[in-house]
Order: sequence, then structure tokens, then C-alpha cells
Amino acid sequence: MHAYLSYADAPAAITWLEALGFVTTSHVDGKGGRVVHAELCLGRAAVMVASSDAAYDVPPLRGTSTGTGVYLASPDVDVLHDRAVRAGGRRVLPPEDTGWGARRARVLDPEGRAWSFGGHRPGRSRTR
Repeated sequence: MHAYLSYADAPAAITWLEALGFVTTSHVDGKGGRVVHAELCLGRAAVMVASSDAAYDVPPLRGTSTGTGVYLASPDVDVLHDRAVRAGGRRVLPPEDTGWGARRARVLDPEGRAWSFGGHRPGRSRTR
């Protein structure tokens, strides 16, 4: 599964993702500086990005969550968090160890979408 996200300022979102370490592997521009489709990869993770075609509402932060977001499984939680904040993301959860044996952090990207970084590998858990 891969994420597909639309941004009001897709070129800025791509720049932010590249600052995290993503590499743009495909990019199709449209008229007026719009991004029709872009694909970015970081290791085996991939995200597709496009310019928004409507004024979408991004859920607001309540406590430490927006109720939705992107989770990027990585052993480099601290590195990703620091890169995201330096590139203009807003810190929500600083890097921390969890009670379930993983490390995690959460930031909001420049348009307010939640990005979580964690050492937990979804689908590989042995606990119920």
C-alpha cells in the first residue's frame, strides 16, 4: 500500500519530502505550475503527490493526533523527525520510546498533515 496526497502547494510538499530524504522518481507538471502526478520514494516506501483540485479540509490537531495520517516505518526515527522539523514541519511528538518496544515521533507537514515515524513494522507484530 502507498499513500496518495494532494497539496495546495504540491511543489513545496515535494521539496519538504525531499528534505526528509525522499527521492523524486516521477514528476509530471501541468499548466500554471500544477503537479499532475509525482512519485517519491524513501527505501521501500513510496508516496504519490499531486496539486489539489479542490479546497480540501485537513483534520485539525487535537492533542497529539489529527485522527489520520501517514506512518513511515523506519529505524531512523530521530533522523526523520529532525529533518522534518528543520524543513518546516511542526513537532507533535518528539522522538520517544514506547511501552510496546518501538521508537516513534510525529510531525505535521507544512500543510498540517500528520506524519508519524516509527520503528514498529505494521503487519509484522506477533502480539494480539
